[in-house]
Amino acid sequence: MSITARPFNYPYDGNFEPGKTALLVIDMQIDFISHDGYFAKMGYDPASVRKIIPIVNDVIEAARKIGCLIIHTRQGYRADMADMTPYEKWRRTQSGLDNTNVLLRGSPGFEIDPQINVSPDDVIIDKTANGAFTYTELDHVLRAKGITHLLFTGCTTDVCVSTTMREAQDRNYQNLLIEDACASGDQYAHEAAIYMVTVENGIFGTVAGSREVIECLSRFKTV
Repeated sequence: MSITARPFNYPYDGNFEPGKTALLVIDMQIDFISHDGYFAKMGYDPASVRKIIPIVNDVIEAARKIGCLIIHTRQGYRADMADMTPYEKWRRTQSGLDNTNVLLRGSPGFEIDPQINVSPDDVIIDKTANGAFTYTELDHVLRAKGITHLLFTGCTTDVCVSTTMREAQDRNYQNLLIEDACASGDQYAHEAAIYMVTVENGIFGTVAGSREVIECLSRFKTV
């Protein structure tokens, strides 16, 4: 059984197994979604991200019902900024974030937006880098759970989602980007990131819409 995707159906061998699949919900945090968080302070309209919340929740529900592992990521630094390099501090100053708690752990904005469907059984991975594999336990968790296939949702398509997907591909996970369950403040960047997944016959994985994904997941028995 497979998901209709491009440039080829997912997975490539037609053997979709819920128990070996994780849904990654990347950085759906208040700081990226609220009208006074990091994203808004960078001049982007968070409405572009907020509009995917219902779609992300629909995918989460469908994946959870059949036993897929649900993993949420959160990006932010220690409250004391001890894990922030001089360059990262400089960028923070350039972005006008000095004397704010934006993207700092323990702050309200660091938390996952309350509208996102998070279960106590879900896994939460905290990160400082754009990629969720960098300096985190994500790879260890996936391998401990026997996960070989990843479905990607969240924000932003062109930065944290794309970076994590590339990292996953280099670790030999089989990847699918759910294009309408991802978002960016820059529509051109969003579309470019989606396109880059598919070049060279799917060099970073495959792309599908949420309807195709949910349709496939619905064929499996609820656990």
